[in-house]
Amino acid sequence: MSKYWFSIKGVLFPNSAHQPTLAPTHLCNYYLLRQRCSRPDSTAHTHQLSFPVYFLHTTAVKMASGIAVHDDVVLTFDKIRVRLQGADKQEQLKLVLFKISDDGKCIVVDEDKCLKVKDLNGEEDVFRKIVNMMPTEDCRYALYDCSWESKDSPKEDLVFIMWAPEHSTIKKKMKYASSKQYIKAKFQGLKFEWQVNDMSDAKDSSVFIDKLGGRGVVKKLEGKEV
Repeated sequence: MSKYWFSIKGVLFPNSAHQPTLAPTHLCNYYLLRQRCSRPDSTAHTHQLSFPVYFLHTTAVKMASGIAVHDDVVLTFDKIRVRLQGADKQEQLKLVLFKISDDGKCIVVDEDKCLKVKDLNGEEDVFRKIVNMMPTEDCRYALYDCSWESKDSPKEDLVFIMWAPEHSTIKKKMKYASSKQYIKAKFQGLKFEWQVNDMSDAKDSSVFIDKLGGRGVVKKLEGKEV
């Protein structure tokens, strides 16, 4: 058993220098799981950690190092959200996918999985085309420039998509879930997020429409009555 000091700010400081310190955010998870932290005061309360919690402790430190977000991800976000005066609308981005690199160290643009407005000309079901761009056995993040109408006016909103279908591996689902915070931190100002964990969530547009406010709010999606 190893004894740890419990500070007022919620950080556990180890007695021995060779053991790492638990970051405040992960301490919250630890506290919720165990609820064994003593109340801090000036006289150095301590408590003991069992092996399972120490395992969580060391894992948390590893996760806290985070994952890098490539500069191209931020540049692409700027491209899809900014409308330049005089720019060709057909060249505007409609969908961009992002993936974790093969070495697991960086979130990058999935260059082969981008759609521009011109790529959707003549499509009868734009939403279905968007869904079909997603892999069925792998995870992705995405930005979708969604055109929809309420009873009052037409709207365009960027939607963040967390795509983790049931046929992707548990390891990949966990990796994408734990790394989502890093890419979302680069995408400021987004109002909507659509998370797909099961293909039934994407079989039609009903779940997606609910994310926009439901059928009482959304009258058209990509030009189609809902």
